[in-house]
Amino acid sequence: MLFCGYMAFIYVPWDFLSKPVADAEEVWFGIMLTGMAAKATEPLHLAIYLAGAIGFWRMSLKLHPWAALYVLQVAIAMFVWNLLNDGGRGITSGLLIALPFVGLAYALWRSRNKFTGGASD
Repeated sequence: MLFCGYMAFIYVPWDFLSKPVADAEEVWFGIMLTGMAAKATEPLHLAIYLAGAIGFWRMSLKLHPWAALYVLQVAIAMFVWNLLNDGGRGITSGLLIALPFVGLAYALWRSRNKFTGGASD
């Protein structure tokens, strides 16, 4: 919840409003988008983080299983990033970086009973 809140209320709005289009970068599934493509997809990132922050705040049933699937996507992105980018370190590094996210995704998947729902569920 804290990560989603930080991204939704501080980082993404700051990034969107302060960076010129030429410097914009967004990563989706481990693939870097730059320029106008990055700026165009940034509101989608904002919507995802905002939904996550609100969903975790309320522990909404609507967040399950989407939180787990999103974190699994982050794991895949970390792995792909390490394979495709110059700063990446290859398969072994990609697996080591991705594994904690796989574990978190599994924990979120198994925690359905913790998502009890809010007043609007």
